[in-house]
Amino acid sequence: MNIEDKLKQRSKEQCELCQSSNDLAVFQVEPIEQIDVESCAYLCATCRSQINDKDLTEPNHWRCLNDSMWSEVPAVKVLAWRMLTRLSAEGWPRDLLDMMYLEGEQLKWAKATGEGVEVVLHTDCHGAKLEAGDTVTLVKDLKVKGGGFTAKQGTAVRNIGLVPDNPGQIEGKVESQRIVILTEYVKKSH
Repeated sequence: MNIEDKLKQRSKEQCELCQSSNDLAVFQVEPIEQIDVESCAYLCATCRSQINDKDLTEPNHWRCLNDSMWSEVPAVKVLAWRMLTRLSAEGWPRDLLDMMYLEGEQLKWAKATGEGVEVVLHTDCHGAKLEAGDTVTLVKDLKVKGGGFTAKQGTAVRNIGLVPDNPGQIEGKVESQRIVILTEYVKKSH
């Protein structure tokens, strides 16, 4: 019995995400070490196209994940997690994600494509992207709390560090003291 036949049998010839029976095909859940029944899902054309192209995503179609997220099939659980994560700005998917549980290897597989990995982007007062090691210039005088001095407008802060969980803050040395600076008060030096 080939993979498609096994998937047809497992899914009862329905999409494993939305239960549609139209235009079904084998969908390989990336990344794949070996192609087998466990690394594939049987999906309809609508689910396949929306998974592959974020611009085609219709949030209401994915309300079906309320049921399919409980699947015992690892590939289906991984796809449900990825889509709920992609749609989390809608509100309702966050509640489902809070209830969902993926074991260590399944979660690693789910995150392997970058879905659900938040990118914290630090930008200066003009919207220029800041990176660790950049040099910035202060655009206003800043009183340094606990430092007993004022960092003057025009001061260059070299070799900045990015605060990983806060896109509005960077770290840098001013007058030999390491301080946290709000990104709205700096501009990137070129």
